[in-house]
Amino acid sequence: MHLLQLFLPLYDNEGSKLPNALYSEVKEELAQKFGGITAYNRAPAEGLWKEDSSQPHRDELVIYEVMVDDFDPQWWRQYRESLDQRFRQERVLVRSQQIDVI
Repeated sequence: MHLLQLFLPLYDNEGSKLPNALYSEVKEELAQKFGGITAYNRAPAEGLWKEDSSQPHRDELVIYEVMVDDFDPQWWRQYRESLDQRFRQERVLVRSQQIDVI
């Protein structure tokens, strides 16, 4: 089984707040396809990273998780690319971890 985590920003690359409907749409898509989703959206998480010696970048984001029996990297790559466009990002972080459910 795999755990997929989607780190969805609250603001686009220009600093504009993204519409709430966008998050509802993604939540519904994932729930329909995979039968369930966990959304961590009560208090935004904060991301911080440096690409080089420049000032650090900051993001406020929510995290969505789904567990899948059959992990299809190609499908997830295409889905992530669609999120890049919808959330107006260079790249939305989506990560996968192989897990054991106890």
